[in-house]
Amino acid sequence: MTDQQYETVNFDNRDIAAYGNGERRMPMRGFEPQYTDIVDYIVRITHKIWEEKAVGYIYDTYQHNCVVHGSGGDTHGREVVVANTLQSLAAYPDDRAYAHDVIWMGNEDDGFHTSHLIIGVAHNTGYSRYGPPTGRKIVWHTIANCVARENRIFEEWLLRDEPYVIRQMGYDVDLIVEQQARALLAQGAPADPVGEIGRTLGQFPPLRVTPRTDSPFDVEDFVRATYHDIWNQRMFNVIAARYAANHVCTTISGRTLHGQAELTTFLLGIFGMFPDAGVVVDHLYWNSDDAQGYRVAVRWTLTGTHTGYGVYGAPSGARVRIMGLSHHHVKNGTFTKEYTVFDEMELLRRIALQRLITQQ
Repeated sequence: MTDQQYETVNFDNRDIAAYGNGERRMPMRGFEPQYTDIVDYIVRITHKIWEEKAVGYIYDTYQHNCVVHGSGGDTHGREVVVANTLQSLAAYPDDRAYAHDVIWMGNEDDGFHTSHLIIGVAHNTGYSRYGPPTGRKIVWHTIANCVARENRIFEEWLLRDEPYVIRQMGYDVDLIVEQQARALLAQGAPADPVGEIGRTLGQFPPLRVTPRTDSPFDVEDFVRATYHDIWNQRMFNVIAARYAANHVCTTISGRTLHGQAELTTFLLGIFGMFPDAGVVVDHLYWNSDDAQGYRVAVRWTLTGTHTGYGVYGAPSGARVRIMGLSHHHVKNGTFTKEYTVFDEMELLRRIALQRLITQQ
């Protein structure tokens, strides 16, 4: 993809009623003619399915054998998508999924990638997997990365801030996590193997990232190098150089981190619990604008061993491997804003499962 293709259309935060008003803005073979561009497509199918309650529209917009990568594993087939949607709407019938941003790349031949940042607002007035309705209002962030071709999504990576949702409902997260861990243990789920993460080779230090270009500033090189320098090299000093002083990070459990110091403290807390943690950037793409800077979508995987103290309790020895989805704003060579969701629910399950195995 060229930068120009990334710039064809940006998310412009227009009112939902203004979507679909206009002519096709990009080649989209096989997509319904009502959609003017890929941003229009992903925003409006989400609204139609979740808020207009046209759940059956999933049959028109998801491939029969689609794969959804979510908390704790993968699901296969659109019937699972239909079932999960029905169950969620039954628990939160007034769900509002406000499109906060859509970052995209692709074309009609290879398919379109979209990273859809959603602010969910709902009341728990129906039964959920966690129990009877509590009537409480819930607000959460979700990021859904989709790949679509000819009007159908065939792969999706989906995360929402699940522990935060459970707490807002009024339920005990630790109790629910333990119940889920006991169910996994009863099914014979083994603990993940423990050994070297692969962040280093024996006694050698982590390898440096090789830039893909020799340009003065390349946003992909900048983001990949920053992830590697912080997560794999432990170079927290780069935060002062690469993050704006007024940087704002919205992340898991409803946390908002203001400035470089709070971000550094949050990351040190994670590394204190998982000293061997390493991160691999699995996918990255962006939209750019000369005036507004870059909006970058990153999908990443963290692997680490719970051998230190912190908010997740005493060391359990659990090996965790979790997915993360992030949106970054980059302007004038610095990160200015971030939205990150990672699979904290799976992390908690793995720790609880390891504690149960240890007790046997």
